[in-house]
Amino acid sequence: MKEEKKTGTIPIFDAAKGQVIQLEKIQKSDLEWKKILTPEQFRVMRTKGTERPAQGKCDLPKEKGIYQCAACETDLFSVETKFESGTGWPSFWNPVSDLNIRIEEDNSLGMRRVEVLCSRCGAHLGHVFDDGPKPTGKRYCINLVALKFVKLAAVKPSKLEKAIFAAGCFWGVEESFRTLKGVVSTRVGYTGGILKNPTYENVCSHKTGHAEAVEVTFDPEQVSYSELLDVFWKIHDPTQFNRQGPDIGDQYRSAIFFRSPQQESMARGSKSKLEETAGLRVKIVTEIVPAQEFYQAEDYHQQYLKKRGAPACRIK
Repeated sequence: MKEEKKTGTIPIFDAAKGQVIQLEKIQKSDLEWKKILTPEQFRVMRTKGTERPAQGKCDLPKEKGIYQCAACETDLFSVETKFESGTGWPSFWNPVSDLNIRIEEDNSLGMRRVEVLCSRCGAHLGHVFDDGPKPTGKRYCINLVALKFVKLAAVKPSKLEKAIFAAGCFWGVEESFRTLKGVVSTRVGYTGGILKNPTYENVCSHKTGHAEAVEVTFDPEQVSYSELLDVFWKIHDPTQFNRQGPDIGDQYRSAIFFRSPQQESMARGSKSKLEETAGLRVKIVTEIVPAQEFYQAEDYHQQYLKKRGAPACRIK
């Protein structure tokens, strides 16, 4: 077997270690893949085929473990997120991390779908649909031959933490946080208001009280909450009340939604420090308030700029 072609490193979440690590991307020729994969795996994973659905129910392993990419052993899905969808294909409501998969629009076969691929080797895994269970509402429908189940007798308890920020249009805010080393995943949504399960249209009416916000899941051993706060202050103008540049309304307000007393203390401390050192002529209007329920925004809003290959849209 030839040595893997090195095409640069990418961040990958290691489920056993509970942290983000840097790994080389993998690129091989079809001939090299055929030496590694079975004919059926090659057909599915390298030529975007679909295996026949299993008859009956898909087994739900009782052991703790991770489903890895059968081609490169990248961690993809935890057994804890697997559910019986009745489709005959393994189904999951969330990946172990957004870093480990890549999603692309798929308009083949006269259908409009969203394809799921392995971030590290580019293998076709399956498709994701919006008819899954809570809390994500997603169904990652994955080909069984694309998966390798690995028992993890002693999975390290996750030490990941979450932070929620609002700093104007959530497209650019998400991209600023998503690309930070130590950030495992991000999702955009609505929070801070009174309406349950709001839509984007609801929020745009300025009658819900919700702000466009970003939930950041991060590894505190690689990026601290303090460092996230530094990014938050830099990517927007915290002196603008209920707006950011041309975007006007309470949905674009500046806010930090703290999830613990420690986060509250650090947020207030960083705000005071900025007020003392920045020499601002106007007052910082950023809200620092307890986190409320976070409602995930529609799928087309998630990683909006990444999907379009656009740079972060910064106001300042």
